Amino acid sequence: MKKRLIFNEILKYLDHKNAIVITGMRQVGKTTLMKQIYDVTDHPKLWFDFDNPLDTLYFENNDYNSIYELLKQKSGAKNERLYIFIDEIQNLPEITTIIKYMIDHFGVKFIVTGSSNYYMKNLFPESLSGRKFLNVLNPLSFTEFLYFKNKIEISGEIQNEFSIENKLKNYSLLEYKQYENDFSEFMEFGGFPEVVMTQDIKTKREVLKNIFTSFFEKDIKILSDFKDVRDLRDLILLLVPRTGNMIDISRLSSELGVNRVKLYNYLELLQGVFLIKLIPKYSDSIDKSVAGGKKVYFADNGLLKIIGNINDGQLLENTVANQLSNYGEIAFYNKRNTAEIDFILNKQIAFEVKLRTTERDFKKTQNLCSKIGIKDFWLVSLKYSETQKTIFPMFL
Repeated sequence: MKKRLIFNEILKYLDHKNAIVITGMRQVGKTTLMKQIYDVTDHPKLWFDFDNPLDTLYFENNDYNSIYELLKQKSGAKNERLYIFIDEIQNLPEITTIIKYMIDHFGVKFIVTGSSNYYMKNLFPESLSGRKFLNVLNPLSFTEFLYFKNKIEISGEIQNEFSIENKLKNYSLLEYKQYENDFSEFMEFGGFPEVVMTQDIKTKREVLKNIFTSFFEKDIKILSDFKDVRDLRDLILLLVPRTGNMIDISRLSSELGVNRVKLYNYLELLQGVFLIKLIPKYSDSIDKSVAGGKKVYFADNGLLKIIGNINDGQLLENTVANQLSNYGEIAFYNKRNTAEIDFILNKQIAFEVKLRTTERDFKKTQNLCSKIGIKDFWLVSLKYSETQKTIFPMFL
């Protein structure tokens, strides 16, 4: 079974006292990742699936000492450290207080998965504050896409995959052609592992439909009443054609027929379950960055295309947004709708995305970056181009 790039990063924290929390969209591979960690853990260990109500019974006791003794007995542990793996932790929110108690009193190591940040933030108490390492598992990056399809090998040393600086260079036409077709597939169908590993095009689309259905069945319906489910469905449909654009809260509120407060709550939920990303405006001032309008992107291209229709430019920009998000915080620059830079990564590197870049794009971006104090910039071109400082999205 192929391992995600984040696997080795998580292993670094396996001996630390803090709980390891793996979160992300449904069907991105959280359970598989945790099973791989379970398999390499050489300690007394137990696995619980909180989708199974029988597994939650072990933790439904007000006497936490008794819970520990039961787990210790079940695992066969004596004086060794006990490792507890829990899948779908959000199904028993009170588990967090038990986790805190067992970390503090018995040094138990917890490795758990949860399907959304919304659960973590709104349904869980702050009992795990300072006692957890939170890891977000995204759909496959293009590097992982190639690895899962046996197009490349990934060495044990993968630090370079987490650093954008190592990838920003000029690439030849031969290098571009080597991955052109693979990237077209990646742009079209996204990075859910099951979709990537499925060969038949029709089946790929069916899998994506099932993922979207699961998203509503297991995330949205748990968190919302029936009216909210319909509103959220309609909001998602309204956001699709706005991909890569600034969202107008007042207009969305009017079109959806809900007040602004409720709309903000809906957007927070959709971000919390990892369906969308809202990218802020670039600013040296934190206050301005928070207050300004935001651009919307979807977390996976395949899912986006199943929901609605977008043009090639939006699809490319959505792909780049997800690729760049793997390297840190991204923002965009917009000056009164007269001048714009698509992405600024970690307030240091600007990226302007085009289907095919030109020298005019280079000069325009260079001028804008100079005015706002960004020293490094790159053009991102879908089609092969020899424009100055051009990189291709498959190499991000």
